Amino acid sequence: MTKLKLGAIANDKPIKVTVELPAPLHRDLVAYAEALARETGQPVSDPAKLIVPMVQRFIATDRGFARARRSPSTSASNTP
Repeated sequence: MTKLKLGAIANDKPIKVTVELPAPLHRDLVAYAEALARETGQPVSDPAKLIVPMVQRFIATDRGFARARRSPSTSASNTP
């Protein structure tokens, strides 16, 4: 079985987030939650709970973002 990039989801205090997802992305998110549940043995009660760890992982592994963060000349006002 392929190792997924996410591990078990921590049961933290919930934070309400409202976001509109395209239907195909939502289906992928549900399928990912099912695969993660099979891999970890822990069911994901709400696939939306995957969004935060996915974004965190994406940001943590984005080399361009890491370089931009380290660059002293980069500021929030310079981003599009």
